[in-house]
Amino acid sequence: MPGDKSISHRALLLSGIAEGASRITGFLASEDCLATLAALQALGVRIERPQPREVLVQGSGPSALHRAAAPLDMGNSGTAMRLFMGLLAGCPFDSTLVGDASLMRRPMERVATPLRLMGAQLATVAGRPPVHIAACSDALRAIEYELPVASAQVKSAILLAALGARGRTRITEPAPTRDHTERMLARFGAEVLRSGSQVALEGGQVLRGTRIAVPGDFSSAAFFLVAGCLAARGTLVLENVGLNPTRTGLLELLRQMGADIRTHPVAGAMEDAGGEPVADIEVRASVLHGIKVSEALVPLAIDEFPVFFIAAACAQGETLVRGALELRVKESDRLAVMAEGLRTLGIEHELLPDGLWIRGGGAFRGGTLESHGDHRIAMAFAVASLRAGAPLEIRDVANVATSFPAFVATARAAGLRITEYGS
Repeated sequence: MPGDKSISHRALLLSGIAEGASRITGFLASEDCLATLAALQALGVRIERPQPREVLVQGSGPSALHRAAAPLDMGNSGTAMRLFMGLLAGCPFDSTLVGDASLMRRPMERVATPLRLMGAQLATVAGRPPVHIAACSDALRAIEYELPVASAQVKSAILLAALGARGRTRITEPAPTRDHTERMLARFGAEVLRSGSQVALEGGQVLRGTRIAVPGDFSSAAFFLVAGCLAARGTLVLENVGLNPTRTGLLELLRQMGADIRTHPVAGAMEDAGGEPVADIEVRASVLHGIKVSEALVPLAIDEFPVFFIAAACAQGETLVRGALELRVKESDRLAVMAEGLRTLGIEHELLPDGLWIRGGGAFRGGTLESHGDHRIAMAFAVASLRAGAPLEIRDVANVATSFPAFVATARAAGLRITEYGS
């Protein structure tokens, strides 16, 4: 599996503001992560790539960052834009963050709001990019903030801003979210205090350069987990995959559906992976049945729902997902786009304001599917081809390169009959 995108972003960002050299291996050289790398270089961070999946970062602390000569282009990456908002909120120079057409439509105010409470000056356009961050003339102040919606990106932006703030910042989550930032901060020497639903960080801590071995991306592995459940011949093994417990809701959901999945921890990998659990995953073909998804599991599987909906469409019986409103503000409205695709495939379903109801078990029709430029939608429909009675054509797939540049080659090697053509 390719390197974890979320961890690659964070390893770069923290290396860029740490003091001393950092070495990142297993780096995901996707368009999203390369946008983060280029933005750090534009801010004055020295970065080398001796190999495609290896990055050397010479950090000199946050005070060494300087104003970029042009707006910082985050491409298609909502993670990059939101985390850079936190990183740059307390800097003594102006910054502007932009992105591609999709990213420029995504909401940014829920990140800007807590940062303004800390003293940062941020401006959006009707709540969306471009994001203008004014020079900060004084240190930010610590806040106590309750997240109105569970969001790892908002939490991470606040934590990055809190590094340079006066006092202790406390964040309370309504539900567990990815904790990659907290684990990565600890790897760079920061003390992060966690108690129940609250995480706290004292400002003024100095990060120290380190080494990070990025594990395989669970969200990328998700497509092959579902593919293996549908069509594995014997055992399909996905090696060296990060199994952060705030990320692996799909494992639990698939097991509830009857999937035969086993994990085998990789000895000694956790420390170099920034405190992330790492394992090999075995999956065998399974007879799946529909389930009612617990809303408590929704944040733990939020990026994997497109391919989960394909699993639900293949399962016997009904599947119901509620409490997934967050899916409407991803790279696309993933609820509406998946419903549109299920209609094309001939699957009985109902689009709900915050979820989907699906009656599975039938064969898929062939046809043309629109991904609406969403990488996870495109890859999910590729997995659907395993149950289709005729070929599927998936359009607008260039953004697959934002997270999984080698998806077509990997899928073909695993046994899918898949061809990429056009531009």
